[in-house]
Amino acid sequence: MESLTVAPAARLRGTVDVPGDKSMSHRALLLGGLASGTTRLTHMLDAEDCRATHRALAALGVAISWSADEVVVEGRGLGGLTPPAAPIDCGNSGTTMRLLLGILAGQPFAATLTGDPSLSQRPMARVTHVLRTMGARLDGRDNANFAPLTVRGGPLKGITYEMPVPSAQVKSAILLAGLCADGQTVVKERVPTRDHTERMLLAMGAGPWLSIIGDPSDGRTITLKAGAALTGQAFRIPGDCSSAAFWWVAAALRPGSSVTVRDVGLNPTRTAVLDVLRAMGASVTVREHPDDGWEPRGDVTVEYAPLHGTTIAPAVIPMLIDELPVLMIAAAAADGRTVIEGAGELRVKETDRIRSMATGLAALGGRASVEGDTVVIEGPLRLRAGRIASCGDHRTAMAFAIAALAADGPVLIEDTACIRTSYPAFPDTLRSLTSRS
Repeated sequence: MESLTVAPAARLRGTVDVPGDKSMSHRALLLGGLASGTTRLTHMLDAEDCRATHRALAALGVAISWSADEVVVEGRGLGGLTPPAAPIDCGNSGTTMRLLLGILAGQPFAATLTGDPSLSQRPMARVTHVLRTMGARLDGRDNANFAPLTVRGGPLKGITYEMPVPSAQVKSAILLAGLCADGQTVVKERVPTRDHTERMLLAMGAGPWLSIIGDPSDGRTITLKAGAALTGQAFRIPGDCSSAAFWWVAAALRPGSSVTVRDVGLNPTRTAVLDVLRAMGASVTVREHPDDGWEPRGDVTVEYAPLHGTTIAPAVIPMLIDELPVLMIAAAAADGRTVIEGAGELRVKETDRIRSMATGLAALGGRASVEGDTVVIEGPLRLRAGRIASCGDHRTAMAFAIAALAADGPVLIEDTACIRTSYPAFPDTLRSLTSRS
């Protein structure tokens, strides 16, 4: 079993590039496969989850060439996918499985999706049940709630669906199914979620069929009409805000630290982590790059400043769900109480992240209490040396690597192969930043 030992650091200083955004990388591959023509992608995330999407598309007849400099997807068009010869293994990638369910629902063939033991325990009913209302036929354990899942594709009808629980993956699965549905597909969200799918659909030519009404801060209605056509494009994927968050929190923790992340995504549905850090007292400077007509991006510098507790309300949770583990580390070092409300979505990730983070903080001497889906962390507290179980979750593992930088001695994190799910270069970047201190 792989492990990672991280020693305390006096400070962190430097400029780093983080991997391409994982959410965008998945969507670029999938929509590239559904488009007509060639899609060229640079700065793609080359990690296990995105490779699972690559393999899934290859099983459906999409030709993809992947090199260090560029990923080239030869689109098959909306009706050009071919039946897979065997079940499609989605590995540990929930995004791959949920978005593929939407795509496969409208295809004229059957396909089975499988995954590793962790993915096979993650609930899929929020996707499968709404796809059934569109006419899809799905079979699987617990009424198609758990993989393996078999999709028997066929004609779909558009629906109007109001999201009961904010989820960008559920929204995206519905819109991807809507590409092959008769009539119009309408998704209403009261709480904004990541809008990478909508942005990429527009960039690939779906504008005449796609409308978005409303303010992201006050709910939106997304309408996709039948007949949309997609054309391959060239995209440079911005750096992943969720990966950058580890370095931003690290800089905020250690006196004298300053870390700049270059060319990172600044989509408004993803930057709530910066708002929270500002609310806690961190020094945050953003330099936006010129608008490229697709996804906003820029350089973000975080410098140390004394942190204080804050409250993270339920309405904000969907916009920083992946950053919550490392924000819990910031909370442990902050003066006073931090309250994170409505964080139940953390329980259905690669592990129950509320449990993994609360247990890990306690192991290092932190004070975290959990009541339902609310987490309360009391600070400030100098965490102590110790041993942490990652629970096979990449974000738990990396969050405690950041915690170790401010601990009173080394922290050993067990089972860290999972880091390759989203950020294979994380240990090397950590060593680079701490060696400059």
